[in-house]
Amino acid sequence: MHPHHDIDYGTPRREAEQTVTLEIDGVAVTVPAGTSVMRAAVEAGVHVPKLCATDSLEPFGSCRLCLVEIEGRRGYPASCTTPAEPGMKVRTQTGKLAEIRRGVMELYISDHPLDCLTCPTNGNCELQDMAGAVGLREVRYGDDGASHLDAVKDQSNPYFEYDPSKCIVCNRCVRACEETQGTFALTISGRGFDSRVTAGQGESFMESDCVSCGACVQACPTATLTETSLIRMGQPEHSVVTTCAYCGVGCAFKAEMKGNEVVRMVPYKDGQANEGHACVKGRFAWGYATHQDRILKPMIRASIQDPWREVSWEEAIGYAAAQFRRIQQKHGRDAVGGIVSSRCTNEEGYLVQKLVRAAFGNNNVDTCARVCHSPTGYGLKQTLGESAGTQTFRSVERSDVILVIGANPTDGHPVFGSRLKKRLRAGARLIVIDPRRIDLVRSPHVRADYHLQLRPGSNVAVLTAMAHVIVTEGLLAEDFIAERCESRAFGLWREFVARPENSPEAMAEVTGVPAEQLRGAARLYATGGNAAIYYGLGVTEHAQGSTAVMAIANLAMATGNIGREGVGVNPLRGQNNVQGSCDIGSFPHELPGYRHVSDSTTRGLFEQAWNVEISPEPGLRIPNMFEAALGGSFKGLYCQGEDIVQSDPNTQHVAEALSSMECIVVQDIFLNETAKYAHVFLPGSSFLEKDGTFTNAERRISRVRKVMPPRAGYADWEVTMLLSNALGYPMDYRHPSEIMDEIARLTPTFAGVSYAKLDELGSIQWPCNAQAPAGTPIMHVDTFVRGKGKFIITQFVPTEEKVNRRFPLILTTGRILSQYNVGAQTRRTDNVRWHDEDRLEIHPHDAQERGIADGDWVGIVSRAGETVLRALVSERMQPGVVYTTFHFPESGANVITTDNSDWATNCPEYKVTAVQVLPVAQPSEWQRRYRDFHDEQLRLLRAANAVAEDEKAEAGHAGL
Repeated sequence: MHPHHDIDYGTPRREAEQTVTLEIDGVAVTVPAGTSVMRAAVEAGVHVPKLCATDSLEPFGSCRLCLVEIEGRRGYPASCTTPAEPGMKVRTQTGKLAEIRRGVMELYISDHPLDCLTCPTNGNCELQDMAGAVGLREVRYGDDGASHLDAVKDQSNPYFEYDPSKCIVCNRCVRACEETQGTFALTISGRGFDSRVTAGQGESFMESDCVSCGACVQACPTATLTETSLIRMGQPEHSVVTTCAYCGVGCAFKAEMKGNEVVRMVPYKDGQANEGHACVKGRFAWGYATHQDRILKPMIRASIQDPWREVSWEEAIGYAAAQFRRIQQKHGRDAVGGIVSSRCTNEEGYLVQKLVRAAFGNNNVDTCARVCHSPTGYGLKQTLGESAGTQTFRSVERSDVILVIGANPTDGHPVFGSRLKKRLRAGARLIVIDPRRIDLVRSPHVRADYHLQLRPGSNVAVLTAMAHVIVTEGLLAEDFIAERCESRAFGLWREFVARPENSPEAMAEVTGVPAEQLRGAARLYATGGNAAIYYGLGVTEHAQGSTAVMAIANLAMATGNIGREGVGVNPLRGQNNVQGSCDIGSFPHELPGYRHVSDSTTRGLFEQAWNVEISPEPGLRIPNMFEAALGGSFKGLYCQGEDIVQSDPNTQHVAEALSSMECIVVQDIFLNETAKYAHVFLPGSSFLEKDGTFTNAERRISRVRKVMPPRAGYADWEVTMLLSNALGYPMDYRHPSEIMDEIARLTPTFAGVSYAKLDELGSIQWPCNAQAPAGTPIMHVDTFVRGKGKFIITQFVPTEEKVNRRFPLILTTGRILSQYNVGAQTRRTDNVRWHDEDRLEIHPHDAQERGIADGDWVGIVSRAGETVLRALVSERMQPGVVYTTFHFPESGANVITTDNSDWATNCPEYKVTAVQVLPVAQPSEWQRRYRDFHDEQLRLLRAANAVAEDEKAEAGHAGL
């Protein structure tokens, strides 16, 4: 028998919690066993003075402020590290304790600058608070010359500074870096009076391994670590809880405000996705919202060769509507379409797909999920019955084995990455399947048990070979399968994976993974206890992306790792609202709730609610829109919050398609690459300027709350509403809450969702309905959504994109910590100080073979195009594989990716492009054309600005 065979596959049962009762300052209090005396005191309404303790870190007991007296016990133990015991009698306030605490505080203050009036944390400093709490009124020490008051500040980090003269060596920053973030970048150097916090090996914060997550700043009780924005602007006056607009983790933040200006973004401790942690992007990289590049006035032009002309909202909306009507009258109803943004709210995405279906009268609507996680939707729907992940992020704390495939959580989803690393440090085992040596393979205090460094494009081969081991070595969860899965489909799958050609040995030549490594990883996953799979775009962005997702679901069902905490199939969504944009009907074949447009009952529900007839025919996907444009039948596009020119594959093909259209309407906060081909530009709003909801990778719906008025006058949902009204289809929502109410009325999985409930519960994981009024943290607990789970045969089919003598290397792409996708946001923040260009990572062997040194300019040529990047020689890569990011448009990463795509969903095969890399002395021809075109579009924008300024001056003169 294997360990997993003894697991109860039903709903997890919580053991009866043991409690202890003690007395604190004469008040009886009952708390869970293991609770500290300090926490027990809080429960009794007593707050013990403290400096080194905080509820987000393990107790430390160094500051000596939280001492208490315990009857029958000698000395004065620290309440933060002393566990409560039955019958214990504790006193927190005595004359002796007060004397000790004042003495301790006096020593702290004696070595602290007396600049409280000018200190940036004035009024919000724990050291000040504790000095008041212990009654310290004067300091007798500090005149002997022995102090740290002249210590030099470290201002190397663009987002916070370190002032060692204010450090009290409480260790909170060091512990936060270790316990919360897991980077171990900070230490305490020196001894006794010479002790100080040090970054790295005596380096500056910027030079060290610090990832600027802000955990140390958050933990610091003084002004030692302080945000530069707080130093510049002073203390905030109010705060608003909202949700981060970066990755799919969906962190909650308190936007701390001064009027309509953000002073700082503070991770919200009650945020159920992040629990008070953050990353450099969410914590600090929000300045793009007020960047000078923001376009705040609508603009129109008849041709992309013409200068932009600033116009009123009324004229811009009227012009766009007239052009769409003209196109449909001339080319037919299906000649126009729309693209939903995964950066916008659920409510905004819902309105865009409603506009396309009701005002345009077709189903030509798609979303950027097409180019990232559409295989997740398809693969999980086929096998498990629902197009979403199965768990909460917190579930990983119950995992014994964690399999990460095609994802880099510490860079792409860093807050979850920190949680995952914490579980690994506590003893969980790790399997990494990735062509690149990501940080999880080997980093401080974390090391993968197995790193299957497969060749790009062979995911299905690896996963099917793992299934072969599980089947042929008798590691199946037979009882789970018999109870929960379709028997016939399982029998066919079992027979298929058991074939000799699917063995690790037979697949080794395809995958590049030694058979024994793969067998060891499969055995560990099947027998190591609770096993969870986390995957990303390295799984989905392949020709067999949907097949790989189904192979992952097969593994989970085969081992019974579905339906309880610590297990599951967990897609790590790339953007803040990729999950939500899919949920609300942004695919051309599905209405909200993943219901096919051909279903007459579902269609009738929406037709009655919308008072319009809905086409039963699926519309065009994004790649089909491009082909139809080049074929002359697709002429108009409404693109909200997406930059398809930079983000979609084969850039030149996309640009050619857009150039053939007659009216492109771009709605965004910046004039992006797609806007260079637009005829109407409608200013967008950032997440700080709107109300709504985002849905993260764990199906968690969270509130987005407006902290400042829309800088261009309207939030995105209001702009879509204006356009719909101008097209003749009336929309009259007064607030996004009304849009969510409509979504709930028409979508069974959202039936119980409302803003009132979100405000009450903080967030909700769908399905939320009569059966699950508070939401569903864990999916598929007793039965699969589809009834019985379905095993699907996953035959490995090699990609058509093959290496040869002309293109001997494979290029794969991804994201790094400081960057976010195409960089529209992060290129307009100080994040660029870490990485100011996209580089090509190449293995030393491949670099040496081509005469390439680190930092050299190299040309990358594929079947689709060519570009030039600077080389980064790195042993993270395996020989034969190169890697780059796509953050900067001038890099042209997607100029060289091909238009190969997933067989089921058309998700592009970004992860496998055959290329040649050689040293060069100048940019590529595409980059030269890009710069010329960019400069010309910039000239046209400046011409529009000049005209607008002249008109403003004339109006002012006339007024005089």
